[in-house]
Parts: sequence; structure tokens; C-alpha cells
Amino acid sequence: MSTAVGDLGGGDPLWANWYMGGAWLSQHLWEHYAFTRDKKFLKERAYPIMKDAALFCVDWLIERDGYLITSPSTTPENVFWYKGKQVSVSEATTMDMAIIRDLFTNVIEAAYTIAEDRKFANQLSQKLAKLYPYRIGKNGQLQEWTEDYEEVDPHHRHLSHLFGLHPGRSISPLTTPELAKAAEKTFELRGDEGTGWSKGWKINFAARLLDGDHAYKMIREILKYCEPKDQGAGGTYPNFFDAHPPFQIDGNFGATAGNIEMLLQSHLNELHLLPALPSTWSSGRVSGLKGRGNFEVDLTWKDKTITNGKITSFMGNHCRLRSLTPLAIEGAEVQSSHEGIYFIYSFKTEKGGEYHLSAYTN
Repeated sequence: MSTAVGDLGGGDPLWANWYMGGAWLSQHLWEHYAFTRDKKFLKERAYPIMKDAALFCVDWLIERDGYLITSPSTTPENVFWYKGKQVSVSEATTMDMAIIRDLFTNVIEAAYTIAEDRKFANQLSQKLAKLYPYRIGKNGQLQEWTEDYEEVDPHHRHLSHLFGLHPGRSISPLTTPELAKAAEKTFELRGDEGTGWSKGWKINFAARLLDGDHAYKMIREILKYCEPKDQGAGGTYPNFFDAHPPFQIDGNFGATAGNIEMLLQSHLNELHLLPALPSTWSSGRVSGLKGRGNFEVDLTWKDKTITNGKITSFMGNHCRLRSLTPLAIEGAEVQSSHEGIYFIYSFKTEKGGEYHLSAYTN
């Protein structure tokens, strides 16, 4: 899936030329497997498409100065200053490289999961190691382009270069704290304003940065009341459609996803319980949250401390939990450890098994 000038009868490369659509869409195939653990789906339906997308990217990449890059390359709808001119086309934009990094990672995991194509997976591993890396700019931000160019619009609604933070998984405060700090600075410089889809994405960014109060602030903003006649953007109409004439359903979906990311994250191969809980949700209850690995999570908490909960395992996979609350877990032989402020729990599960959580007390 890509758009080119010829497809649209002419257009600015700023919006008319982009070649990473197929690679991005392939992420959804992997995510379906990640949540369901349906190996038949992965092998027969998802993997062939994911592999073809990876093969396209392998052919599209070129080597320069020891790195694999995309060229030409754009970052959707954003431009920078170059020799006094506004320019949209460059090389190895961060979004391109983040999407390819995500795709290659997923295809490698998929190949090993279905126990096929090991040779291709090894080839991708070598290429993954040579992808142009993330760069941090002079203001401490994650660079959007290979060079630290000056942005024409410093508050542009797009934050495409944070793809590795969300929906990707190559940037996280838990695994790459320096890059996460740069992503947070990028977010700060761009600001919270934007259309509904932009606001929805930003809610997820804040949640992935483990900043619940920031995410909640933007949830309140996206729920700002708008009349259809107002022609406003970034709020909500009386019928709960996201306000941006006529409406942006991705704002609705994105904000909903962000709500869930505040309560449960599982993109790092663990169930992170209440990762970005805002102060105003200090006590509450949630049930039926789905985590990757085909786990279902119910939680009750008070004063930001988990009081009880339940993990249901639908596939019998190994379970790893991360929590700020020390927990007692019934029904399994549990290994526990500490990582900074977090308590980590690891245990085997049985298909259909239920594992009950409670706050641990001596």
C-alpha cells in the first residue's frame, strides 16, 4: 500500500509520496497474532504478507556510510528549512526507519514462531542491525530527519517520528530510557494541540511514556464539547463523534486505545499493570482487558495500589507481570524480582487457568 504522484494525478511529495503503508499495515497482522497466539493464522495468512512487505523494504533500502537507509524519504505532511527553502524530501526519515525496524523485528519473531524461514530471519537480523539509528537533536528531541533540520512548523500536529514509541515498541522508558527521554522532549516541543486523530495518538504517547496525568489531560481535551456548526477540531460532537469536519473516527479509536494503554500495556512481552494511572483515577476497577499472549486482566485498586485482580490465560502461555504494587498470586508457582521501583512476577499458566492477585502483606 503506497501512494505516488501518478496515482493521484499529481501532488506535492509532502503528502503524495510515501512507501511504508504496506509495512505499517503488516504490523496489524502481527498484533492480531500477538493478542490471540493463533499460530494457524500467523503461518497461513499473516506471515506470507509480512514477509512480502519485508522483501519490499529489503529492496527499497540502500546502503550509505555503513547504514541501510530509505531514499527518497518523507515524513508525512511535515517540512523543514534547507538553504532558505521549505523542503519535504530527504533520506532515512525517522518514521521510515522506525516502521522498517518494527516490521523486521516482527517478521523475525514470526519466522521463529512458526519454525520456518530461519535463513530469511537471519538475513533480516543482519539488516536490522544496519538500519540507520535514531538520533537525538540539539534540543534533546528525537530527530525527525537524518539531520537536525529546523522545522517550518515547530508545533506541527504530526508526530510521525515517534512511531517507535507507539504503535511500535523500539522506544520505551523501560528499555531505552535515553530515547524515551528524547521522545518526551519531542512531545513537549510539539505541544498537546491537534486534530482528533493527532490528540488520540498523543494520548497513547503519554501513556507509553508512563505519564498518566498528561494522558488524562488530553483525554479531557478531546472530550471538549463542540457543536457541528463550530467547525472545530480536537473536541467531541454531541453524538460522541470526534470533532473535525465532518468527523475523524481515528480520534475516537485512538483515544479509546489510549485509555486502555493507561491501564494495561503488553507490547514488551509482559503485562504491565496500571502503567500510567492518573492521579484522578487513584481508585477504580476495570475488567476484561486483553493483553498480548491472550491473557485477560481484571483489576481493582485503591489509592493507586492494586487490592485484587485476576489473570485469565486462554492459551496457557508463560506470564510475566510488572507492578508497582507487591502482589500475592494464587494458583501458580511464582518467581519474583525487583527492577527499580517495579515488582516483577513470572509464572507458567495452564490453558483456561485463572490466577488471582491481591496486595502482598507480610
